[in-house]
Amino acid sequence: MTDTIDLREQVRTRYAAAASAVRGSAGQASCCPTPAETDDRFGGALYTQLDRDDLPVAAVAASLGCGNPTAVAELHEGETVLDLGSGGGIDVLLSAKRVGPSGYAYGVDMTEEMLDLARANAAQAGAINVEFVQGTIEDVPLPDASVDVVISNCVINLSVDKPKVLAEIFRLLTPGGRIGISDVVAEDHLSPAERAERGSYVGCIAGALTQPEYESGLAAAGFEQVSVTFTHQVGDGLHSAIIKATRPADATSAAATATRRELPVVQQSGCC
Repeated sequence: MTDTIDLREQVRTRYAAAASAVRGSAGQASCCPTPAETDDRFGGALYTQLDRDDLPVAAVAASLGCGNPTAVAELHEGETVLDLGSGGGIDVLLSAKRVGPSGYAYGVDMTEEMLDLARANAAQAGAINVEFVQGTIEDVPLPDASVDVVISNCVINLSVDKPKVLAEIFRLLTPGGRIGISDVVAEDHLSPAERAERGSYVGCIAGALTQPEYESGLAAAGFEQVSVTFTHQVGDGLHSAIIKATRPADATSAAATATRRELPVVQQSGCC
């Protein structure tokens, strides 16, 4: 339990500092600063120029992700979307534009500094169909079956209880709802210890799942039509990936009755 609390606090501290840095200077921030500042494997560079031009500078600067989940999820007019670990709000603001005035976009984040930044960005963008709420991605303060789509950008790898996150996503989705997630995924041959050697938990590396682990975890939570597709390499044996899955339209108790599969315990290491 102590290790779990310590890891969560490390993540909270790291992202609070990133938000404060952006608000203070509108500079670059990243979950793993060195690669994000020297190439385009992480951060705002993964969005189209058109998307970046339509957003506040601070929203783009605070982008900490490894992909563009709003494109992955193929959002439609009138849908309700939830972004897990919404950070500075870039994916919530893009989602709000895609679902239009008849739709709605939520963001959940545990870090007060990020929530303050996201709300300021939403106000600057004039977005009225958005809401940012405080909570963890393992325990989201929204009702059952309240969203059509769940997105996330390089955040689930930071969770210390991934089975709970996947079960929580299932709970939040309407029957027939779907996920469109960008995350760091490890190649199958990397053990948890080898992942930890390549980077820290807060650096988006040590907590990465392999493709089979992601697929089996989603299936255990009750999802179907599961796919994990690598997009670009972000490290030795590590890739940004697109994760898709659907909650069955007729599912009622699959998440509650599915067998909880234990995902690997990873080791801590220094940041990046």
